[in-house]
Amino acid sequence: MTATVGVSGRHVHLSQGDLEALFGAGYELTPIKNLSQPGQFASKETVTLVGPKGVIGRVRVLGPVRSQTQVEILAGDSFKLGVPAMVRMSGKLEGTPGITLAGPKGTVATLGGVMVAARHIHMSLAQAASMGLRDGQIVSIAFGGERGGRLDNVAIRANDSSELDCHIDTEEANALRISNGSVVRIIK
Repeated sequence: MTATVGVSGRHVHLSQGDLEALFGAGYELTPIKNLSQPGQFASKETVTLVGPKGVIGRVRVLGPVRSQTQVEILAGDSFKLGVPAMVRMSGKLEGTPGITLAGPKGTVATLGGVMVAARHIHMSLAQAASMGLRDGQIVSIAFGGERGGRLDNVAIRANDSSELDCHIDTEEANALRISNGSVVRIIK
């Protein structure tokens, strides 16, 4: 069983209210590139993350808007920003730290939502069934090559709106010299 890899850098998902606070009333995201999951896209918009210890600028906003703002950072970013590096699945924001977001029209101080995304594999329910996998199952991935290795604790995220794609962050990809489009082996 294999999956292609999508390498994910730091990014932000905004609620409509926070989008408008940062970019202006009635603002809509401007898609520039479709992502691997149906309906999701990178937008031209970027924001600045302002933490207690530092700032990271030009952080890409991904769309479409969500019900809650979510800020996905790399573990190393936590030192620069001065926020804890809490590993979470997307959407599981309870207990996560907040941060200030700055845009061209204003700022938003979130009460939570800052996280390091847990590694995961998106797939449709049919793809999961054909591989003998189920939503929420934890697997490992392996990759050969010069700096090959294995990553454990990879969650299966199977639903009717997903397509097969393994998501790891830039730090994990760099450790194994994996790039977008690389193929990893799924180990039950």
